[in-house]
Amino acid sequence: MAPREWSAKRDRQYKHVRDSAKQRGMNKDEAEELAARTVNKERARHGESKSASKSSTDDISSGRRGGLRSHSGAQGPTKDQLYAEAKRRGVKGRSRMNKKDLAKALGR
Repeated sequence: MAPREWSAKRDRQYKHVRDSAKQRGMNKDEAEELAARTVNKERARHGESKSASKSSTDDISSGRRGGLRSHSGAQGPTKDQLYAEAKRRGVKGRSRMNKKDLAKALGR
């Protein structure tokens, strides 16, 4: 669960990042850690935390970095992302499919 000192905005951000990571197939603990790290870095970037590392304040923002790494390029989503979506949709035989087959089964 999110720390008490976070604002309502940061709590919403935490839940959004956590839920998005879970939808991409990440397990609960990893998703929560990723969300907490993301929110803490954003808090540091905006002067909301007591201390901040140099990389937290000078690095590319989390939102921009995520956009750059969203697999919207020529190769599209990863096989793991396609598999997670197929699992959510209940596609039969997905464990034996390769990336191309998964994409075809999902109508991509």
